[in-house]
Amino acid sequence: MSSIIELIGNTPLVKLEKISQELECEVFAKCEFLNPGGSIKDRIALFMVKDALKEKEFNGIVEPTSGNTGIGLALVCAALNIPLIITMPESMSRERRATIKHFGAKLVLTPAKEGMEGAINEAIKISKLERYRLLNQFENPSNPKAHYQTTAVEIFNKIKNIDIFLTAIGTGGTITGVGRFLKEQNPNIEIFGVEPCESAVINKKPKGAHKIEGIGAGFIPKILDLSLIKKVFEVSSNDSIKRAKEIAKEGFFVGISSGANLEAIYKLVKAQNIKGKKIATIFQDSASRYLSTELFRE
Repeated sequence: MSSIIELIGNTPLVKLEKISQELECEVFAKCEFLNPGGSIKDRIALFMVKDALKEKEFNGIVEPTSGNTGIGLALVCAALNIPLIITMPESMSRERRATIKHFGAKLVLTPAKEGMEGAINEAIKISKLERYRLLNQFENPSNPKAHYQTTAVEIFNKIKNIDIFLTAIGTGGTITGVGRFLKEQNPNIEIFGVEPCESAVINKKPKGAHKIEGIGAGFIPKILDLSLIKKVFEVSSNDSIKRAKEIAKEGFFVGISSGANLEAIYKLVKAQNIKGKKIATIFQDSASRYLSTELFRE
């Protein structure tokens, strides 16, 4: 192995024994927090950068991100010696900000009240002024492609007969890429999304502030393929935090969006009969991103 980026992907798919017994089904979690950058976003960072390098020359890369994509890009760009500027809402955790800067990237914070749209607008400005390549994970086809070609294939190779795939929606890349591949293998598989109830824009409700970093951007991303999705469950920030704390007692050191996925699985149980079914979900990132947040408050 000649580079850290070769460690991206091929994460374990682990059965959650306690939850599986409780819900009388089989629940599997793809442990994306074990990627070298600590999250699933390492995958799209690698794909977006490599695809960008095939195109015209640029002075560096700029990207708006709520954190994990920025960390993934910081890792990849550091490994490939590419200058990087990250724009991010100031409301994101201190750990995410510090990690991005630790890899050598420049960080530009935007007002919290503007959400991800503020970070996107700032990145567009920088791309024009500095001649930096704007990757735009919310519209970049390399995002779902990364999950179609890697995450989905890895899940399918481990469990061929999955009945349900459920995951939270941020950029929409994971659910679109994985959902599309799994639907091609089995048209009967059910795909479920998850979004914060405080900002349930996919379910046509107003956007708002929430504590589930990395999902619920406040708008519907262009790369999100809603035709794949049977239903998008709404979960609260507090319930998501509670579930993340619960799964830690089973040894999984994961973030709030992983808790959101677990909370949605419990909602799924109430919505339909899943007894005996095989369910795959994603544990998106490490709890180390959240040491200063409510996840670690008593």
